[in-house]
Amino acid sequence: MTDHDPIETEDELPEGPSKTRRKKDSNALQHLGAELVDLSADRLKKVPLPDNLRDAVRACQRFKMEARRRQLQYIGKLMRTIDVEPIQAMLDVFNGVSAEEIARQHRLERQRERLLEDEGMLFELAERHPGVDLQRLRVLRRNALKEREAQKPPRAYREIFRILREIDESPKND
Repeated sequence: MTDHDPIETEDELPEGPSKTRRKKDSNALQHLGAELVDLSADRLKKVPLPDNLRDAVRACQRFKMEARRRQLQYIGKLMRTIDVEPIQAMLDVFNGVSAEEIARQHRLERQRERLLEDEGMLFELAERHPGVDLQRLRVLRRNALKEREAQKPPRAYREIFRILREIDESPKND
């Protein structure tokens, strides 16, 4: 026998992923691409994407039916060549899945409750974030307390949370 016996070399060849595994991976990337397509323009800007993938996602947002399906396949193909971990991490943040995002949400909820309990919290916010609109927050606080007392829908309560989230997302003024 020679060193290049066909039977021996076949056994030594590394097996790649099965066809089923490749198809599942491809479908997972297409699903991830579909999540990107469903994002708003503001959120899409925050996701770390190569330019060609960002352009493909924006194009797909304009397509309907069959063109959309083909574009999602193309997006999945583009995603095979990049590291999707940072993209998935950002989508987890948007969906409230990441532990950091959940902790952040809880912190902001506690801040909102402190603001409703103590008007002095307004001044703490002003010290930490000089550009904050205290007058708007003061009005929202008063309205939220009235809504709670009258058992009305919590519009101002939600608006306070939205403003606190925006303040938290803004760059720190140190």
